[in-house]
Amino acid sequence: MLFSDKLHEECGRTVSASISIHDSLGEKQEVLFSDKLHEECGVFGIMTPQPEDLAHLTYCGLFALQHRGQEGCGITVNDDGMFTTHKDLGLAEHVFTPQVLGSFPHGTAAIGHTRYGTTGGSQRRNCQPMEVNHQKGKMALVHNGNLSNAAVLRSALEQRGAIFHTTSDTEIIAYIITQARLQTDSIEDAVRIAVSQLEGAFSMIVMSAQKLIAVRDPHGFRPLCIGTLPDGGYVFASESCALPAVGAAFLRDLEPGEMIVLTPEGKLISDRRFVRTAPKTICIFEYIYFARPDSVLDGVSVHAARKRAGALLAEAYPADADVVIGVPDSGLDAALGYAQASGIPYGIGLIKNKYIGRTFIAPTQSERVSAVRLKLSPIRETVEGKRIVLIDDSIVRGTTSRRIVSLLRDAGAKKIHMRISSPPFLHPCYYGTDIDSEENLIACHHSVPEIAEMIGADSLGFLPAEVLPQLACSEEICTACFSGDYPTAVPQSGSKNRFEQKLHAG
Repeated sequence: MLFSDKLHEECGRTVSASISIHDSLGEKQEVLFSDKLHEECGVFGIMTPQPEDLAHLTYCGLFALQHRGQEGCGITVNDDGMFTTHKDLGLAEHVFTPQVLGSFPHGTAAIGHTRYGTTGGSQRRNCQPMEVNHQKGKMALVHNGNLSNAAVLRSALEQRGAIFHTTSDTEIIAYIITQARLQTDSIEDAVRIAVSQLEGAFSMIVMSAQKLIAVRDPHGFRPLCIGTLPDGGYVFASESCALPAVGAAFLRDLEPGEMIVLTPEGKLISDRRFVRTAPKTICIFEYIYFARPDSVLDGVSVHAARKRAGALLAEAYPADADVVIGVPDSGLDAALGYAQASGIPYGIGLIKNKYIGRTFIAPTQSERVSAVRLKLSPIRETVEGKRIVLIDDSIVRGTTSRRIVSLLRDAGAKKIHMRISSPPFLHPCYYGTDIDSEENLIACHHSVPEIAEMIGADSLGFLPAEVLPQLACSEEICTACFSGDYPTAVPQSGSKNRFEQKLHAG
């Protein structure tokens, strides 16, 4: 198994301050906020000139994208117009056993998906790819992101007789494409019609009996890139880190609004009619947390972006300390940047259990809390008797941060100055991150001094929001979860389970 996953956290609130408070967390203050952020999904697609074992290659691609979703995964292989699909809840290595992979035929195209459910519950029926059979043929679809107009589109479809079997946004997209396909001459025309109706975040790959199509929404909220194979084939992936896993070379990122069509003859056709129809706003948290550090998104190294965040933190919130340590994994790059900028030695103070996935991806609070206890262990030699700068990517609810601080105290840390490489979370996200209400955001209810006291830190500092463009080397970023400045209309209901509500009593 070639790839390990990642673990991390979320955020807090836009109060700019580094507060010194001695840790004194009373029992009555032990509020079980969870410190973990939930990412959306990872998509992968491949097309080759001759039939190959594409199920295994797609599986390798999903392994490299496993950090983007660990609830479920799936693969669909196209063998001369015949689709074979397997999908289930669980990690790729558990869902795709050697027996399952061996049951797939060779094919010339395939798509795959790793899921964290930002819309819809954790049920097998919500796993992707989404496969559709209609009178003009077959289609399979994988999608990363959230539609901000999903409820409006679903209601309109239902009023016209559509019957939904899942509660995910992806089925809405599949319905719209299918209805358009019945009225058009090609699958790419149908996808264009669908794109014109969709709002919000959607990086998706559509597979028909003969073609493979990748589309990135006009805002470019979520990344999507293309690579080339030595035999002349092509690969689409959410992140560039998935390309070497299948022997592909990075070609370029899809532009926001671009659609690329791969034909049976091996042609690559770029449709740019939706390019620059909306301001580009890639999610800044892709650089802070979601993406793997070896990925390059829109020309910017994720590793370098996180190091810049650490250096900017050192400038904004210096600390008198003996060692800088990071919370694995995304806190490590920022910790290195903080150490280099501050001159404080960098050390490895926490070890992650490599056999436990990201805490934030555990869907329930009790599962998240249990996972934190098993996931991290302190290295006493690094922290005992030391004044520590502890770097993490975010604080959402607070539970994980508090437990990590407690672990370090138990290992003998003298002082703990916590620094967060993002601003505090103050607003919901409607574009594919599982922050669907302000109710559970600790920074919406507590000041920075209060948060510092609740998590047991001697001081706390968040990355100033005004420096975020420096991370992505661009002003074209989405910071709505920090600022409340949304690039699209805000839906009335953004709840993850908005299509799975119980009836009210009465």
